[in-house]
Amino acid sequence: MNTKESKVGLDALLTPENSVLILIDHQPFQFANTRNMDPTMILNNTIGLAKAAKAFKVPTILTTVVKDRGGNLPQALQAVFPDQVPIDRTTLNTWEDSRVVDLVKKTGRKKIVFAALWTEICLAFPAIHALGDGYDVYVVTDASGGVSVEAHERAIQRLVQAGAVPLTWMGVMSEWQRDWAREATVGAVAEISLVHGGSTGTSLAWELQLLTSGGQKH
Repeated sequence: MNTKESKVGLDALLTPENSVLILIDHQPFQFANTRNMDPTMILNNTIGLAKAAKAFKVPTILTTVVKDRGGNLPQALQAVFPDQVPIDRTTLNTWEDSRVVDLVKKTGRKKIVFAALWTEICLAFPAIHALGDGYDVYVVTDASGGVSVEAHERAIQRLVQAGAVPLTWMGVMSEWQRDWAREATVGAVAEISLVHGGSTGTSLAWELQLLTSGGQKH
C-alpha cells in the first residue's frame, strides 16, 4: 500500500521526469455514451493533456478497446502522436494487458497519470490495480467521462478512497512546468493554453495582445 508520505511533500508532485501518461479508450463509441460533461470538452481537454505530455517529453501510452467496433482514436488526438499505434485490447482493465504494464515498467517511473472513457470502468479498474502494484496514481477527471454524472462521481470517489489523486489537465500541465523560469517549455504551455484552455486561454490572449501592442504592462 502507498504510504501517506507518497501523497505529500515535494516528491508527491508530478515532474516530467517521474511521470507516465496513459490515455485509455477515447473512442467514438465511448464518447457517444458519455454524459457527465460535454464530450467535446472532454476531447478538448484530452488533446490538451496529450500535447502537454509531448511538450514535456513525458512517455505516453495510447490504448483502445476492440477498435473494430469502438472505433479509432479521434484524428486530432492521434495527430499528437502520429507515429504511435494505440495498443488495442479486449480487457476492460488496461492494467491486465501485459503490453501496457511492460511499457510502464521499462520507463522506471512510479507515477502514472490516467485519463479514460469511461470513468467507472476503464479509469477505475486499471488505476485501482496499479495502486495495488505500488504505483502512485493520478486521475485526470476532466479528461475522463462516465455514462452519467452519478457514474463519474462515484468512480472518482472510489478512486480517492483507494488512494488515487484527482486533478485536472491544466493542473497536470502546470505541475510539469512548475517554474516560469523553465523557458524551454513556456512557449508550448502558452500555445496549448491558448488553444485548449478555455477562459484561461482567452485571458492569456488578451495579455499577449496588450504586450504586443505596447499597451498596459503588468
